[in-house]
Amino acid sequence: MALEILKRHPVPEQLALIGIPSRGVEIAARLGKFIEAATGRSPFCGAIDISMHRDDIGARNLLFAVQPSHLPAQLADGALVLVDDVLQSGRTCRAALDALSSFGRPSRIEYAVLVDRGMRELPIAADYVGKVMQVGAEERVFVRLPPQDQLEGVWLERVTRMPRRTGLVSR
Repeated sequence: MALEILKRHPVPEQLALIGIPSRGVEIAARLGKFIEAATGRSPFCGAIDISMHRDDIGARNLLFAVQPSHLPAQLADGALVLVDDVLQSGRTCRAALDALSSFGRPSRIEYAVLVDRGMRELPIAADYVGKVMQVGAEERVFVRLPPQDQLEGVWLERVTRMPRRTGLVSR
């Protein structure tokens, strides 16, 4: 994915990789390190919190803690790539776009995901995809990455019913 991003954006200083918490932030940082290793120059790596921009905030079993956003001072300078772990419904990307609009108007926004599992509810597609998986409605894709997780990898799990949990959790 990093090489695909570099093909479209050969000047890393004019690129911002903005992760969507929680694992999108780690993926954005890793993409930034690959780009720096390939070019000797670093893109901006940051984060955008979407907690208050979700359209399902009242319907979720778990409420996520608000995280700080870290964005370039001038969003209109260069391209911005939103980075997330799994693309499913498209609602997380929509929330990130809404959150970004609170900070300004980027000149260009692209979308990178580690896994595209289909099942779209909104007309959103990723510009960069690590892996496309054909996954049924009864299956869930889990991405785990250190330092947040002890293990690293992508898991597919059949879900018979989602456990009901309540309370505030940190992403």
